[in-house]
Formats: sequence, C-alpha cells, structure tokens
Amino acid sequence: MQNQKVLKSGEFLVYEMDPKNIFIPEEFNEEQKMIAQTCKDFLETEVYPNLDKIDSPDIELMKGILKKAGDLGLMGISIPEEYSGFGQSFVTQMLAAETIGAGYSFSVAFMAHTGIGTLPIMYYGNEDQRQKYVTKLAIGEFLGAYCLTEPGAGSDANSGKTNAKLTEDGKHYILNGQKMWITNAGFADIQTVFAKIDKDRCLSAFIVEKNFPGVIVNPDEKKMGIKGSSTAQIFYNDVKVPVENLIGDRGEGFRIALSILHMGRLKLGANVLGASKKAIIDSVRYANERKQFGVLISSFGAIKYKLAEQVIKTFVLESAIYRVSKDIDFLINENKAKGIDKGRATIEAISHYAVEAAILKVFGSEVLDYIIDEAVQIHGGMGYSGEMDVERGYRDSRINRIFEGTNEINRLLVIDTAMKRAMKGDFNLFEEAEKLMTTFDSLKNDKVPGEDYFNEKLRYIRNFKKIILILINAATKHFDKQLIKEQEVMNNLSDMIIGTYTSESTLLRVIKLETMKGADTVCIYRDILDITVYEAAAGIRKSAQDAANSIGTVEIAEKLMNCINLLSTVQGVNIKETRRRIADKLIADNTYSY
Repeated sequence: MQNQKVLKSGEFLVYEMDPKNIFIPEEFNEEQKMIAQTCKDFLETEVYPNLDKIDSPDIELMKGILKKAGDLGLMGISIPEEYSGFGQSFVTQMLAAETIGAGYSFSVAFMAHTGIGTLPIMYYGNEDQRQKYVTKLAIGEFLGAYCLTEPGAGSDANSGKTNAKLTEDGKHYILNGQKMWITNAGFADIQTVFAKIDKDRCLSAFIVEKNFPGVIVNPDEKKMGIKGSSTAQIFYNDVKVPVENLIGDRGEGFRIALSILHMGRLKLGANVLGASKKAIIDSVRYANERKQFGVLISSFGAIKYKLAEQVIKTFVLESAIYRVSKDIDFLINENKAKGIDKGRATIEAISHYAVEAAILKVFGSEVLDYIIDEAVQIHGGMGYSGEMDVERGYRDSRINRIFEGTNEINRLLVIDTAMKRAMKGDFNLFEEAEKLMTTFDSLKNDKVPGEDYFNEKLRYIRNFKKIILILINAATKHFDKQLIKEQEVMNNLSDMIIGTYTSESTLLRVIKLETMKGADTVCIYRDILDITVYEAAAGIRKSAQDAANSIGTVEIAEKLMNCINLLSTVQGVNIKETRRRIADKLIADNTYSY
C-alpha cells in the first residue's frame, strides 16, 4: 500500500484505480468504530433529548453541550496529541463528521468549531499560536468561529472590505469592518477573521478574541432551519489585534480561506451522509409501523421505490467519501515524509483534492435534499408536523446547497479546477483527449469476449470518461478562453464528471467488497451498482447531449451526438425488481445496514 500511486486531484478522469488500493467503509478498524459509537452515544444522550430546546434557540444550552463534547475528547479528533488532541487519520475524521452529521443544528455548531473554527490556526498558525489557542480549542475550553463572509461580497471572498492597519509602534493591527452569517458567533471565544492590511490585493488572517474591545456581536439571525446554530453579524470597531495574532504570512489569508473551504466541503459531504442515514432510518421505521388500507405502507411498491432510492444514493455518496479520504491520508503522509510541517502537510493534502471536494459538496447536499424530501413524503401528513424529526431535517437540509460555496459555484469549480490542474501538468487530460480524437471515428462499445460482470461495468466507466474527454476537447476548441463564461456548458461537463466519479467509486467499492467477502454475500451491492451505473449513463447522456448541442455547428453536434449515444449505452436493468430487493433488505433490517 505504501508504494501505491497517489492520484492527483481530477486524475481519475484519465487513470483507472486498482480496487485493492482504495479504502471502503467495511475496512473500519475497532478503534474507528469505537470513536463512531462514542459520537452516536453522545447524540443519543446529550443532543436528541434536547432538540426542541436547542432549536428554541438556546445559546447557553448549545454552548454547554459543545463543552461536554470537549470533555469527552470529541473536539480533538483531528488535532495532534501535542496540542491536546488525538491525532486521528483523515478517514477517521470523516467518520466522526459523518456520525455527528445526524445531530441537526448541533452538527453545524460542532463542525464549525472543530473545522473552520480551529483548523486555520492548527494548519497555518505558528507554534506559539497553537499552544495558546489550539490546545484550548481542542478540549472545548475555547469555542471557535470563522469570519470570512461580508455583506455584498457573496461568493467573491477576496472582495471583502474589512481592513487592518498597523499601529505606529508596530505592536497591533487596528481592525475595522463587518462580517455576516458567522456560525457560532453568539458564543465563540476565538474568531479567525479575514481582512486586508492597508491596500493589499489579498486578504490576511487574524486571531481575534471575543473580549477584545471593539468586537460587537449582533443578536442571532432568524433562519429557515438549523435554528439552534448561532448565526450572527460581527462588527469590528477599531479592534486592537496584537501583531503576533497574524496567522501565516501577510497576504496569505486568501489562500488560507480557500484551503479551509476545500476542507469544509469534504467534511460537509461526510456530514450530510450521516444526516441521510438518519433520515432513512426514520423513513423505514415509520413505513414499518404505518398502516394504510389494512397493510403496512412498507409493502407498497411506490414506497419501496423511495426507500431503495434513498439507500442507493447514500451508498454511492459513502463510497465516494471514503475513497477520497484515503487518498488524502496518503498525500498527508507523503508531505510529512518530505519534512513539511505537519499542519501544512495536512491542509496542503486536503486542499489539493479541490475537484473531489466540490464533487462531494454538490453531490452530497443534493443527495440529502432528495432523501429528506422523500422521508417527509413517506411520513405523509405527519412528515409536515413539528412532532417528527423529518420536519426538522427537511428545514435543516436546505442550507447545505448554499454554504461552503453555493452548488452553482462548486459545479463550476469541478470542471474549471480539473482543467487548470491539467494545464499545470498534474495529469494529462488534454493529451488524452487529443489522443482520443485521433480514433474518434473508430470508437466502439462492444462487449469483449469473456468479459465478466465487473469488467463490463469497468468498460462503461471508461466510456463515460471518453465522453467527458471528447466534450472537453470540443468545448475548449470551440469556446477557447471564453469557455469559463459558458456556465451552462461548464455545468453539463461538471454533472458528467460527478456522475462518473461517484459511479466509479461505487464500482471500486463493490469489487473490493466482493473480494473480501465473496460473491454470495454481496448480491445486494451488485443491485445497487447496477442501478447506479444504469442511471449514471442516462444522466451523462443527457448532460452530454445538452453540451454537444451548444457547441459549434449542427454537423459537429450530430457527430458528437452519435459518439455520445454509442458510449453511453449500457445493459438494461429490471429496475423494479432490483429496487425491490434493495428495499426489502432495508425493510427487513428496519435500519440502514448497508
């Protein structure tokens, strides 16, 4: 495993991964399972009994529960031991994030503290800053917040107006400005604040303590969901920030902000996975109790369809999450072996996988929206009642498509970042696309003699990648440098990449799972894979056709269309019976156990 190839971000488009070199959730060790169980137990004892009070909202209650999480060590899972943490792998961090993701508003406050509220100092701070702040953040003695967004700035983080000026004696920066939509603002002791020093082009980052004179926190905003999460504006009026509280170098704040956002997107993917599993469990247990026309509604085909789709989408998301998490762990270790400071080694590895981070953010948030919407539908009128968890989950879910960068921004990032990484020479995207064009007229999608089940699926995935490469080639030649302005085409390409990465991740997981447990024990996972690839092919075909019709002349579009139709053709699936088998297992187990 130590000698395995570490994929660059986006390189999956031109490289075929060996299934034995990916990580799948079935490989969690006992320590990882124990950490997850501790998180589950904490939700059961401290969070779920207090959900209504938390959402009232009750800031002091939320603060108290966070402190209890700190007492249990849950705040320090990603923090090295020398700073009061447990120094766990990125895979383990993502497992903890997944488990806590079932905690509604609490999960938002917890993840904001342990992620964006703590890790900028851990990853970019110096030793003194880590000892002074991280050691206390890791145990919940201090609670953290991340202050980037400003009124009017929106998705353009570097356009913020908050300003810092060095005092004449050179001992302080005088901070003035305003931040908005700040999670944990109402109780955070420590804030990571982004501002421009003088007239710098790029932001710098500062550690600001809530008790510094001039820091004013507004009352909490009233929100559609995540009502227990404290969200407020913060004003900085001539705040004196010691010069030693500058994080990293002057002007490095924009890089810090982007890197932390990549991390946030990855962990959001894990968070919504936990919320999805919670919604599925709520769905099947209600379906197994509710009778209509004298029979349980879980026996109805229409309900089985919904339950099966919930499972399939969740399994696919989970497969993609832990695949990239292990890639990140490998790159972290490579960076450390080069002698890079462990904080920087970690964040550089995490932020490197920007393409996959954007994929997980978009796909995960939209998976949860689908699952929780169907959960409400399965509950019928009761799903609209505040008595049921799914009503809270429905409202809480909606924010995930907005924060950590809107899905519109992240869709553009998927394709734009992949192309930029290829232009830098990280992988040979454009070379492979050109090579493919030389054989364009002879492309085939024929079953290979002796091709078994998995090799057939691998052929489909290769074909999906070929479609993407062909359309990238056509789009870049037609639009040239103006492609970035053709957001509809960029979105088509991104959706194709998302569908390919997630379906490939599922395929690799099922291959490895069957190798570990034997074919007889994993039939249900072949069912999940069958539908995943079948539906991915349809989605990729539609996006590819839309892109092709937007590129060049009618003749070019027709030529592309013939290729798309050829390469997106897959074996048909009896989706009714396949989904019913998936649903039947869920119904029999009465819980998510895939």
